[in-house]
Amino acid sequence: MDIFFANYGEIMLRIAIASLLGGLIGLERDMHGRAAGLRTHLLVSMGSAVFTILSEIISRNANATGFQADPGRIAAQVVAGIGFLGAGVIIKEGANVRGLTTAACLWGAAAIGMAAGYGHYEIAVFTTAIALVSLVFLKFSERLYAKDTYRVLSIRTPLEVNATQLIEIVKSKQITVLSCDIEKNYETGSSLTKLSILIRNRGVTDKLSHGIIHTLENSSLPIKEIKWKHF
Repeated sequence: MDIFFANYGEIMLRIAIASLLGGLIGLERDMHGRAAGLRTHLLVSMGSAVFTILSEIISRNANATGFQADPGRIAAQVVAGIGFLGAGVIIKEGANVRGLTTAACLWGAAAIGMAAGYGHYEIAVFTTAIALVSLVFLKFSERLYAKDTYRVLSIRTPLEVNATQLIEIVKSKQITVLSCDIEKNYETGSSLTKLSILIRNRGVTDKLSHGIIHTLENSSLPIKEIKWKHF
């Protein structure tokens, strides 16, 4: 039997607590349809705990034989290794980046697993509680304050329509126009105006698109096509 752990039940308890706490975070991610869900977070937290336990066991055994070993060497690699998993769940779609929160959850699950692996249950439970509160409740608080979001509004019109007219209509909705790109096609007789806009709004920003598009449609300008997409 290992000279450090006289009771292997303690080892099993640490692994079980790490698995449970990591699984709780993963369950929240799973309920929101994320690729890294219950099983992934459970395994990350459990694996981190096992690596942490092994680093402590190996270090204690080595030190007992007169060889100086650093107990943090194996556990330290968890911090570096989890970055590869985090990068795998981050998806870039055009100008949008998804998966950052899930990547942070994996990072947190690894930290929770390491805390449980070292036997610091209070730290592991408290960290899990904070993570769940931030994931479940803080997203509702985003409706309480305004934040900046960026969109691209593309409007296709006949050549005779001036981009300034379009900008004035958009500005009338209390929206900031950051830049304006114009593409004129003389063969088709159409002009494509792309407006990069800044919106400061609470709640779902894209709901504003209905009002802006409606205003453009009901203007006196001959509109051929309107597109609303992320910056």
